[in-house]
Amino acid sequence: MSRRTIAGGLAIAAALALTALPATAEQRTVRFPSAKFPLGARPVPTKAMTAVTQGIDLYDVQAGSATDGYTLTVLMPSGRDYGMQHTAEAKAAEVEAAGETPSVQKVVKPGVADAPSQTVYMVRVGMWPLKDKKKAEKAAKKLKEAGLKVKVDYLGDDGLKTTGPWSAKVVMVDSRMFRGSYAASLGRSVAKRETVSSMVKAGKALVGVNGGFFNIHTSKALRGEPVGASLVGGRLLSEAVPGRSAVVLKGRTAKITELKTDVTAVSQDGTKVEVNGVNRAATTDELVLYTEEWGAKTPSGGTDAVLDASGKVVGLRASGAAVAAGMRVLHGNGLAADWINEHAWQDWTVKIVTKVVDLRTKRALKLTPDLHVISGGVGLVRNGKVKITAKRDGHDSINMILRRHPRTLLGTTRNGSLILATIDGRRPGETVGANFVEAAQFMRWLGATQAINLDGGGSTAMVVGKKVVNRPSDGAERAVGDALLVLPK
Repeated sequence: MSRRTIAGGLAIAAALALTALPATAEQRTVRFPSAKFPLGARPVPTKAMTAVTQGIDLYDVQAGSATDGYTLTVLMPSGRDYGMQHTAEAKAAEVEAAGETPSVQKVVKPGVADAPSQTVYMVRVGMWPLKDKKKAEKAAKKLKEAGLKVKVDYLGDDGLKTTGPWSAKVVMVDSRMFRGSYAASLGRSVAKRETVSSMVKAGKALVGVNGGFFNIHTSKALRGEPVGASLVGGRLLSEAVPGRSAVVLKGRTAKITELKTDVTAVSQDGTKVEVNGVNRAATTDELVLYTEEWGAKTPSGGTDAVLDASGKVVGLRASGAAVAAGMRVLHGNGLAADWINEHAWQDWTVKIVTKVVDLRTKRALKLTPDLHVISGGVGLVRNGKVKITAKRDGHDSINMILRRHPRTLLGTTRNGSLILATIDGRRPGETVGANFVEAAQFMRWLGATQAINLDGGGSTAMVVGKKVVNRPSDGAERAVGDALLVLPK
């Protein structure tokens, strides 16, 4: 079993019991807001605070009330639940021919910092209160029998006007009083997924939340791989998607920025070549570096150069084997395999040069043992203003921008305090989640001047001590790619 990829020094025991360690208002650099809740009709929220340890407070936030019910949504020929106006009107005519009364609903996806607004149309049939979902399902069955494709939709999920309710958990880490540190964890390996609870336990952390998105489009055994930059203890374990949001953690500081990574293999004969990826599945003609944290075999059908810690080629082999402890493997197939065969001979040295650049400062990060990076999902707040970078960060869609989902959010304040939040969702009548605009407004309300959206949906989880304090929408905690840990030292 490969060593756990978490921050060094985690063997220090931590008392995880919740402890009341109050601070005066003058001492605090991050406070729960006194302003009205920013979503819906701006209700006054209820909150309960628990002191976790010195400088860390946990808030249970409840706001709003349930007034949304159910409707039927008729799917378009594309299979989507929305389309252009003429498509929606044609589909509405089919509903009328089936003996029902449809409505064509105009829906506007709000414009964000890097993508314009979009107007689409939906065909809806009927309206039922929350308690009458079975009646809606019965009506849907009738339309399906008439040859239409329909689904039952809870209106609170739409992302349009709602009264809620909202259920959130918020951890505020006070920069003046907190004496611990922050770290990233990928669990036992990069390739395999693991729960936040498991990573919190292994790291003896005080608090943990799920990290960035992981690759659901690769083979099942490799789906723990982060989509974007990941550094643990100064070691690059996943390359960046250039320009995407990320969280840089160093000691007890957290910074939101955008990153790019450059990895180059330099042969003893002076030849240089780009390394296309780190710890992920390889495509045709790619050169991919695998570290001991990978936790799976290298891809078959290529050539592996096994490197020791100094970069010496200690073995050449047909690919498809594990990475031994203390080793790295430079894998190539197609043209990349040719490069290995020509420039990575047995006992030669192949130097791996890694560069991680902060695109806001244009400076390379120092890859020290206290450096950690978690790839964010979407930028939400920058310099105190809502700035949603959904297109740049790969999530410019109606489903991601407008629709409500469970959210895991991270923000930093002007004085360097850290705010972690989860907003539960997908529980009609109990909590509706948030869309990107609402998530940004929520983080600004909490005092964040910089904020990002991490992975959400069924991945959303917050662990304090040994307990999952939110309610994951899958009904149980989901295994995820990585986690952010708040450590006692």
